[in-house]
Amino acid sequence: MKIIDLRVMRGPNYWSVKHPKIIVLKLALEDLSQTLTNQLPHFCERLKKTFPGMVSHRATEGVEGGFFKTVEEGTTIGHVVQHIALELQTLAGMESGFGRCYPGKGEGQQLVIFSYQEERAGEYAAYAAVRITEALIKGEKYKLAEDISRLHDIREDEYFGPSTYSIVSEAVSRGIPYIRLNRHSLIQLGYGVNQKRIQATMTGRTACFAVEIAGDKNATKAMLEDAGIPVPKGTTIRTQEELKRAIDWLGFPLVTKPLDGNHGKGATINITNLKDAQRGFAEAQAFSEEVIVEQYISGFDFRLLVINGKFVAAAKRTPAMVTGDGTSTIKQLIERENKDPRRGIGHEKVLTKIKIDKHTQNILKSHNLTTQSVLPAGEELYLKSTANISTGGTATDVTDLIDPYNILMAERIAGLIGLDICGIDVMTTDIAIPLNEARGAVLEVNAAPGFRMHISPTYGLPRNVAEPVVDMLFPRGTPARIPIIAVTGTNGKTTTTRLIAHMVKGKGYQVGYTTTDGIYIQDKLLEKGDTTGSYSAEFVLKDPTVNFAVLECARGGLLRSGLGFQQCDIGIVTNVSSDHLGIGDIDTLEELAKLKSVIPKSVSKDGYAILNADDDLVYAMAEEVECKVAFFSMDESNPRILKHIAKGGLAAVFENGYISIFKNSYKIRIDRVADVPLTFGGKARFNIENILAATLAGYISHFDVQDIKTSLRTFIPSPSKTPGRMNLFKFPQFEVLVDYAHNAGGLKAIGDFMNALDATKKVGIVAGVGDRRTEDFYEIGRVAGEAFDEIIVRLDADLRGKTAEEISGPILQGIEDVAPGKNVKLIPEEMRAIAYALEHGEPGSFIAIFTEDVHESVRMVESFKVIQDRKILVD
Repeated sequence: MKIIDLRVMRGPNYWSVKHPKIIVLKLALEDLSQTLTNQLPHFCERLKKTFPGMVSHRATEGVEGGFFKTVEEGTTIGHVVQHIALELQTLAGMESGFGRCYPGKGEGQQLVIFSYQEERAGEYAAYAAVRITEALIKGEKYKLAEDISRLHDIREDEYFGPSTYSIVSEAVSRGIPYIRLNRHSLIQLGYGVNQKRIQATMTGRTACFAVEIAGDKNATKAMLEDAGIPVPKGTTIRTQEELKRAIDWLGFPLVTKPLDGNHGKGATINITNLKDAQRGFAEAQAFSEEVIVEQYISGFDFRLLVINGKFVAAAKRTPAMVTGDGTSTIKQLIERENKDPRRGIGHEKVLTKIKIDKHTQNILKSHNLTTQSVLPAGEELYLKSTANISTGGTATDVTDLIDPYNILMAERIAGLIGLDICGIDVMTTDIAIPLNEARGAVLEVNAAPGFRMHISPTYGLPRNVAEPVVDMLFPRGTPARIPIIAVTGTNGKTTTTRLIAHMVKGKGYQVGYTTTDGIYIQDKLLEKGDTTGSYSAEFVLKDPTVNFAVLECARGGLLRSGLGFQQCDIGIVTNVSSDHLGIGDIDTLEELAKLKSVIPKSVSKDGYAILNADDDLVYAMAEEVECKVAFFSMDESNPRILKHIAKGGLAAVFENGYISIFKNSYKIRIDRVADVPLTFGGKARFNIENILAATLAGYISHFDVQDIKTSLRTFIPSPSKTPGRMNLFKFPQFEVLVDYAHNAGGLKAIGDFMNALDATKKVGIVAGVGDRRTEDFYEIGRVAGEAFDEIIVRLDADLRGKTAEEISGPILQGIEDVAPGKNVKLIPEEMRAIAYALEHGEPGSFIAIFTEDVHESVRMVESFKVIQDRKILVD
């Protein structure tokens, strides 16, 4: 068994729209292709022993233990790999839950689909699941703990911390999208101009100077003291001599901590002698050259949380501790405590496992204890000097107990320091008593305070402290999204995308759009290439200047990683025809249609899917969507349109020479087709379909009819406006068309256009894209043979794994079969082929160049035209 292919889906995709984050694993089962699990001796017993928690997998049985029952009765090896991959993630604190298994296209192949929380973890789980399955089949021993440990490491490195996760979850619950900007939990909430950013519990509103003040504990203490807030006396030192002078002044007990530390790192509390003070000083200097020495305030450790100037929660924090039972060693007590199901590694669960580190060893040593010591029954032993949850401490919610004086004090502190999200550490005997009366003190002020103690306290009521954060970033009624129009189809999607972007720009929006030519922000090309995948979509949605996105979504990007967004407002499917078949396991038109249908399925419920009613496969997509539907058609008498309109639906049709919108029983004429430049006087009928789709998109977006008409009139096809799409050049004696059409459907559309022209001779420069099927090359030849009087067959620079003969041979055969004896030349190099056609252009002829390199082809034609024009001037 081996992995043939592994793809990571990051958005709605061919295999699942509702589960965007999935791994798609293609397996070659080899000798196991005909083997079911019930044919493998003792396999189920080994599986149960290795993964006892898998009893919770219900599988298709729908009951606990359902998957084990399926294995006993006999299921495929791929199905086992799927469930092991899910269970591995669960054991590492990343429960996912969604999975499917399908027969592959090749002999002995299976497709395994399973969800993930963290991308790298999903990939690792895929490879590990295959290794483990093979070991179980062979009955070999396997060190499962190593895989779980590695997955834990990945989770800690890359998974959202509890604070970040709580904010993102709250945002998502309100329909606010998010994009992860890096591995370190820098998160964009919202799209385009409406975006806000967070990192842990710091936001784009968090003032840099406030973070600096909070990080300088001396400066913080001075500001608070000046404002009448109780703080412990203390000083900052650098040397052992200064430590002794501080002790003489302050007396014991003391606290030492690094000047710019956080999370309790390097802090030592309740120091009662010089030796411990020197040790605490050394530990603090490991994190900061300057060390704070201050009075130790007795009492309990409390954290007060203020967000956007308002107190929201308070928690009592208790350091990691154990209670003796008179028989167990301290090590055994810690191990017993760590078995609490609420404890995990790092931020995996609501509590963190207690580690016996150097700090713990020092505490034990100060009490003349070791890990093998036995504590008397009922005796409590604190294992850490600070109460941080991240070091194994616990938290008790006390929000409802806090005295009003302490609430006001907390809100004043946040304002004094200038933090929008502020954590205040207080030491006092009772938080229900005003701090000044209880002889307590404020110990620290924290920027980016952790939320775990509030959202998942060990004891008491959980508090949704993420809610006021999202309220602050996006006050009710504030937009987080920008309008998104997504366009897909086999032909016409780039022209449709560009026309809609032009229309949107005309309404004053700052539009970002993606095409097969590149990524454009406000009509400026920022990234060149075929940019129709998830990366390109996110590029636009991350841009802080964009307030409207028009995104071309092609087949390749959908198969590679899915959509770059979860929802769009309008989804357009222009058509589905034979192209790219035989690539990426998409072998039939029906499968290609299913892939394209991801776009309309991803439209929000209040949005619109705009579908071609003349295309059977596209029309059928209306049955699968949850949004509203609008159709377009080249036939106003199309029964599908008439039925849709009769039900109060919306449509755009080509009727009586006009682009018209049908709404209920009303007909709204937008413009005469012949007056729209993109139709070339009505001759380019295939562009009329694109105009219908774009017109509907504008109308649904509430653009005024006159504004839509103006956009159609001012969208002039040209190399700058529509590169490679019907770029027409008029030479003194002949005309040249440069177009990107690269399939039989595109060639036929251009052929139909040329039939309406008065040309004495039609010349075509054609090629086949190397990753297509032999029958696709042959069909290009047949269409070219019917459309042109003279044909030049060229080759792309990249043959994509095929030989020149494998591409040109079927094309030439297709031409020969429909037009024997046709004038055909084979000129492999594209620029040479174009040069030959231009140099031999005859009066009254029309030369159609179907190009791979649009920009170079246009440049060559323009250069040749300049030369011709100069000759005329000279003559």
